Amino acid sequence: MSEPPLLVLTGPTASGKSGRALEVAFRFREKGLQPEILSADSAQVYRGMDVGTDKLLPAERQGIPHRLIDLVEPDQDFSAAQWAAAAREALARLAAEHQPAILVGGTGFYLRALLRGLFPGPAADHALRAQLEKEAELKGVPALHDRLREVDPISANRIHPNDLVRIVRALEVFELTGEPLSRHFERQPRTALAGFRVLRLGLELPRPELYRRINQRVEIMLAKGLVEEVKGLRAKGYGPELKSQKIIGYRQVHGYLDGDHDLSRTKELIQRDSRHYARRQLTWMRGEPEIRWLNPDSDPESLWSLIRPLF
Repeated sequence: MSEPPLLVLTGPTASGKSGRALEVAFRFREKGLQPEILSADSAQVYRGMDVGTDKLLPAERQGIPHRLIDLVEPDQDFSAAQWAAAAREALARLAAEHQPAILVGGTGFYLRALLRGLFPGPAADHALRAQLEKEAELKGVPALHDRLREVDPISANRIHPNDLVRIVRALEVFELTGEPLSRHFERQPRTALAGFRVLRLGLELPRPELYRRINQRVEIMLAKGLVEEVKGLRAKGYGPELKSQKIIGYRQVHGYLDGDHDLSRTKELIQRDSRHYARRQLTWMRGEPEIRWLNPDSDPESLWSLIRPLF
């Protein structure tokens, strides 16, 4: 029996991945198959964080099962390795049932963890981490990010200047091994997920159009009640110090609720940081030569013509 196929649909935020994935799923439905969409989005794993992560509501999923969302509470840690394990379990089940799997998302680290494996790295050095976190407390997280840029500019381009956890880990790896984290990743073999035939498609829009869609989506999120969602999270004890609350959108709204800026500035900050994030996503994805790129606004037949031979 031939290896089961796996479609991976990726691209930067607001590039239209969810809509395209549903189109493909309905094509499979027309052929009598029962496809499932598996989310590769590190923000959508958190329960109760729906508006700011742009999760499709149950009615919007139109009967297509969506998996790997709502896996943990906002105060629980969740790693790329845990997500990859959950994804492998879901893929094994679908393969046994001879049903299509559509893996959709823009979290490049999650996709790499599944498709290529993770660099295990040295064990955590808690004393070093405490030292780096203290430095961030005294000088600010962006200052620590500047330090990372000096020793590992590739990782610095992929990690947000306020992402303390990833910055600390990247610096920790450099201090303990003498080599940048990005170099360790480069040495990983570029092998496909064992047991599957993988097709990786990326959605990319002209930059002005992508930015227009990002800005519009932020306005829609705010209109849908992003501020109210964050208020509800705070009422449950999920404060801005949590990793989940440092996600773009949530971080800025927490700042608004704490009086750091007004609502107009909140919108501007979310839009700006989302645009920056999209650029980092594209930088990461451009380093993955297996991805075949297409415009999400192209004729649906163009997308389907690439997928049909796989299945």
